[in-house]
Parts: sequence; C-alpha cells; structure tokens
Amino acid sequence: MEIRLIMITARSATFELNDGGTYETKEKYRMLLNEEECGTAETVITSLFNLKPDTEYVLGLKKEDGTEAGSLSFRTEEEFVTINVKELGAAGDGLSDDTGFIQAAIMACPPQSRVLIPKGKYKITSVFLKSGINLEIAGGAELLAETDRNRFARFPGRIESYDENDEFHLGTWEGNPLPMFAGIISGIGVSDVKLYGEGIVNGCSSEENWWHNPKVMRGAFRPRMLFLNKCKRIQVQGLTFFNSPAWVIHPFFSDDLLFANLKVRNPQKSPNTDGLDPESCKNVEITGVHFSLGDDCIAVKSGKVYMGRKYKTPSENIHVSHCLMENGHGAVTVGSEIGAGVRSMLVEKCRFSHTDRGLRIKTRRGRGEDSVLDEIVFRDIEMDHVMTPFAANAFYFCDPDGKTEYVQSREAFPVDEKTPALKHFRFENIRAVNCHVAAIFFEGLPEQKIEKIEMKNCFISFAEDAKKDVPIMSDGIEPCSKKGIHAVNVKRLILENVVIEGAVGEALELTGVEELIRN
Repeated sequence: MEIRLIMITARSATFELNDGGTYETKEKYRMLLNEEECGTAETVITSLFNLKPDTEYVLGLKKEDGTEAGSLSFRTEEEFVTINVKELGAAGDGLSDDTGFIQAAIMACPPQSRVLIPKGKYKITSVFLKSGINLEIAGGAELLAETDRNRFARFPGRIESYDENDEFHLGTWEGNPLPMFAGIISGIGVSDVKLYGEGIVNGCSSEENWWHNPKVMRGAFRPRMLFLNKCKRIQVQGLTFFNSPAWVIHPFFSDDLLFANLKVRNPQKSPNTDGLDPESCKNVEITGVHFSLGDDCIAVKSGKVYMGRKYKTPSENIHVSHCLMENGHGAVTVGSEIGAGVRSMLVEKCRFSHTDRGLRIKTRRGRGEDSVLDEIVFRDIEMDHVMTPFAANAFYFCDPDGKTEYVQSREAFPVDEKTPALKHFRFENIRAVNCHVAAIFFEGLPEQKIEKIEMKNCFISFAEDAKKDVPIMSDGIEPCSKKGIHAVNVKRLILENVVIEGAVGEALELTGVEELIRN
C-alpha cells in the first residue's frame, strides 16, 4: 500500500493511506510509530498528533492479522517556542471572554513557533491569524463563539482608496461586496499559517440567534467560522467545525490552500451553512473531510456580477478527494455565484450519501461572459440515496430577478456580455444506488448550449420507494421520480457504458442535443 505524507507540522502529520478506499480505508489498520502502537487507521486521510518537534519517525501499518501493510519515514518540523494561551491569562472556563488572551498569544508568537490552545472551553468573538504561525487547538479544547452580533467587528464590503482609483474589499455576502461580521477565525492578507489540532470550533448558532431571519442583514451579514481573505499558503488540519452562523469555511481570493482530515457539521435544517466555499481561489486541495450539514457541502464560486466582472478571477485548480458528503443540498456544487468562472476542477474518490444532488451546476443568464465553466471532472465516486446524482441548471432562480422572463425563458436570447458558458464536463467510474428523483438532469441555455458532456462507466439505480421532487431549482420543472436521462441544449453528449436501472417511462429524453454518441 502506498503511504503519502499530506501535511507536516512540528507536532502533527497527516497521511494518505492509499489502499483503494474512498473515504474509509478498505481495511482497518494498526498504526505503529517507531514500532510502538499508536492507534488504528480507518480513513484514507489519517492524522497523528502529539508528536515532538524536529524528530525522525517511522509510521508502520499492520493489517488486523498482523501482516505488514506499509511504512513511511518522516521528520517533524523544527519549533522555536510554544506560547500557551493559559499562561497569558486565558481562563478556558467557557464563561470568561478569552478573545484578548488568545489574540495576544498570536500577535506575540515569533516565527517558526506555536500558539497552543490546550484543553478547556474558550469563549471568543473573532480571532485574527498572523503570517508565519502555527496555531494548535488541542484535543479537548473547544472555542465557543459569541452570538451577540454587537460584539463582532463589521467588515464593509467596499472601502474606496484615498485617490478614488481603487478599492479594498473586506466584507462579502453571496458573491457581492456587502457588509459582514468578522469571521470566528479570520485571516486577512496572511500567509504561511498552519491551523491544526484535534479540537473543536463551535459556532454556537441556533434559531434563537444567527439562524433567526437568516437572510435579513442586521448590522451586517452573518459571519463565517473560518474566513480567509487574500491569503496564501494556508493549511488546516484535523479540526471539527460545527453549528456555524453561515458558510463554515470561506476562502476568498486566496491561493495555495490545504484542508485535510476535517469534520464539518451543521444540522440538516440549518440555513445557508455550506461546508467549504472557495471563492475566486487558485490551487485548493480538499481531502479527507467529512461534511454533514444543511446546504451544499462544497460550493465553488467566483463572485456574482460586480466582483466577477471587475476582477475576473476564476476559481481554478480545485482538487477534492477522499471526502464524505452527507445530508446537504449538493455534494459538490459549482455556483451559483460564478461571475468569473471555474476552471480545472477534479473531484475523485469520494462518497456522497443522502444529499439532494451529487454534482450540482447552478448558473443563469446575467452571470456574464467571464462566467465560463470548463474542464470539470468527477471520477471514482460512490453515491447512495442521492436524489439526483447529476444536475446542471442554467436557469437557477436565485437573486431578486431570478423568476423574471429574462432568466427563466426557454426561448433563445441574443448571446452578449451577460451570457454564461458551460463547456466541458467529464464523469467516469461512478456508481450511484438508491437514487430517487432523476439519474441525470441537464438543462443548458438555448442560445449558449452546454458544449460537451462525457459520461463513461456510470451505473445508476433507483430506490424501490423513490421519493418525488424537483431535480433542479428553476421555473417550469415538475416534480418527478425515477426519471432517466433528461438533457436539454447540449451540443455533444457522449455516453459510454452508462447503465440506468429502474427508470420509469422513456429512459432518454433529449431536446436540442446536436450530437449523441452512445456505446
């Protein structure tokens, strides 16, 4: 078995145990560190904590019958000092406000050093990261977020420069430059940060506070749990995030990011609690994350209209692997705020369970000519009880004008600077069982059809007691159950070894498909 080092700090390490599993490994393994037992491994992305700095280790794996499964040598990073937040005055009692003490530790931390938040409960508002630090939230430590919005800093959406030629963006809400409260953990223009540990970040949200009238801006829009604005080389490992006020992890115009071996959890009915939403980001690795929440698990974005047109910064080179997505609206979503497009996205070796949709493309007229979605690949995916495994919707009825004739008309409009483009999508080696609504539901624009969809080695079957619902969110779409392939306005549709079992009625419904290749 191949063992690959994913992330290393002075105190922890994360590995990929590649035995052919998706989220879980195919077998359970005993782990030995320098020949001493140190626990078991059951997930492909696995972490070790409580290591010593600048130390040589050998990780060995054994199967349950005692046979060797693989090994890897590695060395932890050096560490100058550790600053323990309790030594600076943090109480960790869950009652006192520890924000200032934790912030003092971060600001005082020298390079190549660690800020340690040890076991305890720490009540905080917003904590701000600093470049070049390691911040460890240790096992048994829990950050408890304040819910009084009057105690949070308000980030304006746009701050005009002194010479009125430029602007600075702090706040953002659903793709627009709008006021927002500072994140529970915020990074603004920082680089080379490692945020890790076995601890918990608890947003403490409920219908009594942040989730009450969630779409209404009261002072500012709801904060994210982890907000990264114009950051570079940020690595996040091991932590659990739950009960978020809004989107959980939101990287914004940030590059070279790693999110590994995390747990992201919100109640199924919590509003707009997307798990991880990279927006206008480049080179993002998301691996070994367990999502269970009330909205899209991963949603890749690039601004709505203003930000997309002004900055023309797509999200690109996004890699998602070995993740488990549960209970969300979409397992992996592209859009709907994609004014600058999404390019080169690979999702592989993941498991989707009880989500409304597997792949979910959301766009509409008005997103603009820079909104190009291209080279999006899904492969080696397992799905179970996903309502509609594949959905592409060019008539998504978001925004105040979402149900106007301009957005919802199925008649062809002129192609102009407001017309988005859906280009090349590829799906390979995907097995989806116990589906409910539709196997495949694609609707492109009549004036700008989806250019090419390739599907190879895909098996889809329906649950016996399949539920009835709408496969995509747009006007004129009737609820259905056990629908096969519905494709509208696709230039080239290539189906190779695509098997659908249990569809009711005509299995293949095509309108405006220029070329169908079926093997």
